[in-house]
Amino acid sequence: MPMCNSLPGRLCALTVVATALALPAHAAPKEFTFSEKANDRLAKRMNIPIYFTLPSSSRAELPKTFETTDVLVDWKHPDALKTGSDAGYRIVQASRSGMAARLAKSGIVQTGDILLTFRTEWGGAGAYPNVQMGISHTAVAYIKDGKVRNLDNPMNEEYLGPGMSADLTSTHYRTLNYLHVVRPRGLTDAERANIAAWATMLNASARRVYPSEIKFNDDYNAPKYKSGHTLNFVQHLGQIALGQNPPGVLDLYCSEFAWSVLSLRDCDPKTTAEDFKGSRVPSCIKSPMRPLVATGNNVPSAGRSSRIGLADGPLTIIDELKVDAANRDKLLESVFVENPAGLKKMSEGHRKVAEQMQPRFAALKDYYLGMTSGSVVGRLRARVTRSAFNVVVPENYSPTSYLLNTLLPPDNANRTMDYVATIVID
Repeated sequence: MPMCNSLPGRLCALTVVATALALPAHAAPKEFTFSEKANDRLAKRMNIPIYFTLPSSSRAELPKTFETTDVLVDWKHPDALKTGSDAGYRIVQASRSGMAARLAKSGIVQTGDILLTFRTEWGGAGAYPNVQMGISHTAVAYIKDGKVRNLDNPMNEEYLGPGMSADLTSTHYRTLNYLHVVRPRGLTDAERANIAAWATMLNASARRVYPSEIKFNDDYNAPKYKSGHTLNFVQHLGQIALGQNPPGVLDLYCSEFAWSVLSLRDCDPKTTAEDFKGSRVPSCIKSPMRPLVATGNNVPSAGRSSRIGLADGPLTIIDELKVDAANRDKLLESVFVENPAGLKKMSEGHRKVAEQMQPRFAALKDYYLGMTSGSVVGRLRARVTRSAFNVVVPENYSPTSYLLNTLLPPDNANRTMDYVATIVID
């Protein structure tokens, strides 16, 4: 309340009113609610195939309400509404200005969350973008100084912004319109504090360590993870963050970088720094998510120990829809339709990968159709195809893998991630 004892009564009253109008409006509690009008508007804006959406079983448990000025929508895909399915998104429709501060204040985004760059224009663009479910990039979020901060590889201004501010204002984040938010399950306050500490150190040293000590690996088919081997590459990342100047250059692609940072969640950099100097990998380093095989065994029957594969996204979603066999097969086949015009909407790098991989998806199409068929022979052939894929494709953690993990049953032993929401940026 302004102090105006020395002012005439009427002038004092006007001063109080003017001051009140200048203050930001209090953000009233809001829920994610369904609205036909908002649903239609967002459906037209995104224009995505139903196999880009997520079932409600993928969702994290959240508070009922959030104090925010952003718009919260419980969005359902139009095709899901027609058939009684629940496929859709939790949507946070947010203006770009001040977004990082609002998302932090509301708690919708928390330290340790995974931010997935979502390209709606990839929908129907061909087998590769469809199987990737429109996801092109991965980052780790952390809260610092009242804002959501982003930790990315490449560790340059394109992703971290001028001055490495890392507050979702870099060229990459200013030019995208959609972000999926995925949350690792069960993070403690101590683990979040550790993640924030590692992220802060890495971003603070970005100009010094990138690309001389950390660089970007553009081969997503060459993960550092090897089953049965130690996580020495995570130790290497920790040594770099701690300024221990380890020998060699560590090249990681974006989703592998994020996986490595989350692997440090039990390591307090203040108390475990000495452990990183030895030849043995510190015991505090632990995998945050089991890397995915190429094709899993969750379709047609998912269980407590089943696995989802890197290529299983659309298959898993379509299999759970309430549609008859003919329409299901039609949807499955649509995943693999070539679309040269759609490919032109992709970046040059992703388009090149899509064109190179398109011929290899014929076998994956047979796998999709076989796994969902009622034919014993069809399923047997699909299992043979699955085995062949898993032999030649190493276990991995692609950008899409974090979202795929949320598609496992909630009580599955391999489920370590939950879907939070999709940020639609105005």
